[in-house]
Amino acid sequence: MIPWEFLAEARVPGGDLLKLSKRGDEFSIRTEGYELMNSRAHGSEEVLAQEGLRRIQAPEDAKILIGGLGMGYTLRAALNAAAETARITVAELVPELVAWNREYYGHLAQDPLKDTRVTVFVEDVAEAIEKGPWDAILLDVDNGPDGLTRSSNTNLYTKAGILRAKNNLTQGGVLGVWSAHDDPAFTLRLKRCNMKVETVRIKARIKRGSRHTLWFAKA
Repeated sequence: MIPWEFLAEARVPGGDLLKLSKRGDEFSIRTEGYELMNSRAHGSEEVLAQEGLRRIQAPEDAKILIGGLGMGYTLRAALNAAAETARITVAELVPELVAWNREYYGHLAQDPLKDTRVTVFVEDVAEAIEKGPWDAILLDVDNGPDGLTRSSNTNLYTKAGILRAKNNLTQGGVLGVWSAHDDPAFTLRLKRCNMKVETVRIKARIKRGSRHTLWFAKA
């Protein structure tokens, strides 16, 4: 078996150390021994964008916010689903993740950062949410509705955080959230914020792999 080759590392502001490794044409980003993302398992991230955009009512001139660049697969799926007149903003807190996409693995998702519809802000997604209104807010900044890599991210999933997102959505806009696991308490919080909620369970590699959870909540 080909051994992993360490490429780079970066610190999440106020959070964990991220380590990027490569094995053949496979890339992995880990933290504290836990794999956050892998270039071979991105089906559920793509569905987050595909299903989120399918649910909005103004797709032609949509304003879309993606929280977390990751390896670029959510962004690529959003670009494929969005109209040429749409505008997509990516809020990524870790500047090195933007640099890694351009230097190491952006080609795997057809270099989504080169698309002229994309604007990248190196900032906290909570700040970007306030720059709405957005037709869709797609969050993939942690492994679930909790602050795994950065404790302050937990605020995104509290009642106050949900209401902040809701108040920055257009009428009929969608909040989409990716998670590595189910969380009934988060589902209940969304409903208590008077949002219409759909929960989707999907495999990481579509036909195989671990099953992830997606929430789509309409304002």
